[in-house]
Amino acid sequence: MLVLVAPGQGAQTPGFLTPWLELPGATDRLAAWSDAIGLDLAHYGTQADADEIRDTAVAQPLLVAAGILSASALGEVAPGAVAGHSVGEITAAAFAGVLDDTAALTLVRKRGLAMADAAAITQTGMSALLGGEPETVVPHLEKLELTPANVNGAGQIVAAGTMEQLAALEAEKPEGVRRVVALKVAGAFHTHHMAPAVDTLRAAAAELTSADPRVTYVSNKDGQAVATGAEVLSRLVGQVANPVRWDLCMQTFKELGVTALIEVCPGGTLTGLAKRALPGVKTLALKTPDDLDAARELIAEASTPAADAAGA
Repeated sequence: MLVLVAPGQGAQTPGFLTPWLELPGATDRLAAWSDAIGLDLAHYGTQADADEIRDTAVAQPLLVAAGILSASALGEVAPGAVAGHSVGEITAAAFAGVLDDTAALTLVRKRGLAMADAAAITQTGMSALLGGEPETVVPHLEKLELTPANVNGAGQIVAAGTMEQLAALEAEKPEGVRRVVALKVAGAFHTHHMAPAVDTLRAAAAELTSADPRVTYVSNKDGQAVATGAEVLSRLVGQVANPVRWDLCMQTFKELGVTALIEVCPGGTLTGLAKRALPGVKTLALKTPDDLDAARELIAEASTPAADAAGA
């Protein structure tokens, strides 16, 4: 069974969208999305520097656009399940048919602006802790008044809070943690610091028309599959101020019988986690169009057992 996943904020790098715009129709699609949301996605994806694309209001729509664009380049794909990490959940909602592409970009543009406004209230950030056990790490974070904002599994938890709290974490690492790595994000996402964005996002979601997922949609809230479009939207709204449980998402992938996982552009982070947490599962990260042929081969391989079973 194939799982299609979309990365979250921090995966973007300067110029990462450049090779994708060489694909037929890509420039026109990006231009249409840019007009719809009032943001020059082509400029930010090809010419902007690291500081410009670190801006939450820019990074989030850029990542969703890249995810949709790269997934569509695969052709007709029928994954067994879809999921996204943080803002990647909106990309996954487009994969599942919950939102059309323009609605997904419209929602993420408003999400990014609202979260940027919330982040501006207090100087905050996020840091990844590599190593350590959750039963040791989480109490340590709570002692420092930090939030375990992303519980990613595979020995990785992301802490979020004020810059002072993160500095204290760097100075006093939990037992077993090898490194503390500051992330390329501009706020303490998935914490109480994002509460001001929730009402804005709720109003934005209310203006959209959603459909029920065409494939299994796995939620960051608790790793559970969500059956209705209305519930997907509700969870997308609340998730901005609540922790991401990617560890539970991967547990659900395992229970569903995942055999292959493809991470859309700019892939790498989630495939890295899957390699450690889902041994035996074949993974592939879409970084450039050069990865498309290998991805199509993996899709064909993952779909073969299902086809054989149907024939039997």
